Amino acid sequence: MGGDAGGFTLRRRQFDEEDVRIRPGRGSRPRTRKRPAHEDAATGYVVAVDRGRYTCLVEGRTTVAMKARELGRKGVVVGDEVRLVGDVSGRPDALARIVGLVPRRSVLRRTADDTDPVERVIVANADQLVIVTALADPEPRPRMIDRCLVAAYDAGLDPLLCLTKADLAPAEKLLDVYAPLGVPHVVVQRGGDLAEVREHLRDRRSVLVGHSGVGKSTLVNALVPDAGRAVSHVNPVTGRGRHTSSSALALELPGGGWIIDTPGVRSFGLAHVSEESVLAAFPDLEAGAVGCPRGCDHLNDACALDAWVEEGNARPGRLVSLRRLLVARLGEPEDASLEE
Repeated sequence: MGGDAGGFTLRRRQFDEEDVRIRPGRGSRPRTRKRPAHEDAATGYVVAVDRGRYTCLVEGRTTVAMKARELGRKGVVVGDEVRLVGDVSGRPDALARIVGLVPRRSVLRRTADDTDPVERVIVANADQLVIVTALADPEPRPRMIDRCLVAAYDAGLDPLLCLTKADLAPAEKLLDVYAPLGVPHVVVQRGGDLAEVREHLRDRRSVLVGHSGVGKSTLVNALVPDAGRAVSHVNPVTGRGRHTSSSALALELPGGGWIIDTPGVRSFGLAHVSEESVLAAFPDLEAGAVGCPRGCDHLNDACALDAWVEEGNARPGRLVSLRRLLVARLGEPEDASLEE
């Protein structure tokens, strides 16, 4: 009896060991760095992002997708062109996967403040930055405009200054400040004609940025009647608007083009922008900077740009504008008045 019992135990142990060797397990599959090619992936355009779900436009159909694990930490933002697999039919219960990101042509970024090393991508693949500023209620904030201009130049976007609420205050004073920069502008008012605005936006991908309460959502609703963006009111005590848009949204314009509405911002950090990026937006001054001492911030007495301007190579107002943008990059208060 004892031998049989021992033999049974031995045979059982051998069976278990063999079973472990052949049973599929966590470590049984050979590891590989090769990823699926996804040659049949469809191309989509990300129009909205909400809690890990990405609304994409695929051949005219609206498709909801999630990001595949193989993308790792790669972020996907509104404006991205992506590659999708799975159910891209656009049915209410369909869910696709984003498996690839088409290389971006441009990236608009900002940081939380001027000391924050973490960059936040706002939108991708835009080619125009529309800086929306109210002429009154709330009062215009030139330092915020300056910071947006710096971000536009750094991202390679064409800036457009859009002044709203022209029925409440004249635009000339603010426009005089930016005349030396040559920034194109449009002036609008509630219920007014938007033909000039539409012409600037036609066949372009434009991202709208501005403080809360400046009329950005009102403008979007007028440009895209079925947009349905919530409109905020300005606090009469603080002079600030209330955040109404909680996330970026891309909307197709009637007649061609896209606009990307973004949540109202209170600050626009520029920790990621260098002096060279700002100077590159001033080609008439960039050549004169060759004579500057090494490491010149173009804000000190040793800067060669003063002599460059005095010799007639550029207008004095251009140098003033450059230095204002450089100071804005360093963290000057954004709520300064026009007189400052």
